[in-house]
Amino acid sequence: MGVPLKRIARFIEPFRVRPGARVTLAKDFDPAFKAGLATKEDGIELLNEGIALLSEYQARLAAQDTYGVLVVLQALDAAGKDGTIRHVMSGLNPQGVRVESFKVPSEAELDQDFLRRYQERLPSRGQIGIFNRSHYEEVLVVRVHPENLVRQKLPAAARKKGVWKRRYEAINGWERYLSENGFRLVKLFLNVSKEEQRVRFLRRIDLPEHNWKFSARDVQERAFWDAYQEAFSEMLTHTSTAWAPWYVIPADRKWFARTAAAAVIAHALMEIDPQYPTLGDDALRDLRAAKVQLESEAPD
Repeated sequence: MGVPLKRIARFIEPFRVRPGARVTLAKDFDPAFKAGLATKEDGIELLNEGIALLSEYQARLAAQDTYGVLVVLQALDAAGKDGTIRHVMSGLNPQGVRVESFKVPSEAELDQDFLRRYQERLPSRGQIGIFNRSHYEEVLVVRVHPENLVRQKLPAAARKKGVWKRRYEAINGWERYLSENGFRLVKLFLNVSKEEQRVRFLRRIDLPEHNWKFSARDVQERAFWDAYQEAFSEMLTHTSTAWAPWYVIPADRKWFARTAAAAVIAHALMEIDPQYPTLGDDALRDLRAAKVQLESEAPD
């Protein structure tokens, strides 16, 4: 697997946010980037390779039952999170995958610390968990709409200057703890342009079968585009770490976003390199004895 691993590593390197780098999203990452893939067909071929790798490594991950994988998906509306999940995970055993979608916190959740509801829905060892939106909402939506910080019932001192820096530190520490305990984080930010988002919103309005996807609130949030770009830039700057780096996935072309996301996830699993358990001498003797018994029961 050495050659595919190196090839995938080269392909995904432009998406990786180097830990310690200062990120300005609009300047540093192009939502229309294609990484040299000339056509959609090229991307689909690569996507299918990625899905096949994911299937193989998921089976190993489950059998070994030592590591878990958490895929974190963040994006603005219409960037393609749901489609990415649906296509990239299409070849996986659903028993080993859990998708968690985080909506507005309940009153009970607002009585907890900001990371608790995410901690409670982590995958188990041997599983792949997907957070469709995640703990990063706490430094994105909550930052852009500070009234949400008030709703979290924090002591006044905890809401003062430095709250975002403290949250970045808390998130980094929590993710390091998970990493040190055998849980690999794969953090994907789907980077869509403002114009492409506008086109996709119009499509949701114009096509009756897509009307259900549209919410007037989506358009209202576009008024905060610049604030979100700043919040994303700060998030990427302060929370891309050696143990849990961010990957900024160009999302103006859905086929490319899905291909790139599959490659990043496959690369993480290949680095873990889970193995099927090997049996000891006693277990092998039991297998041989069971085989003899089963063969003796064959009809004449």
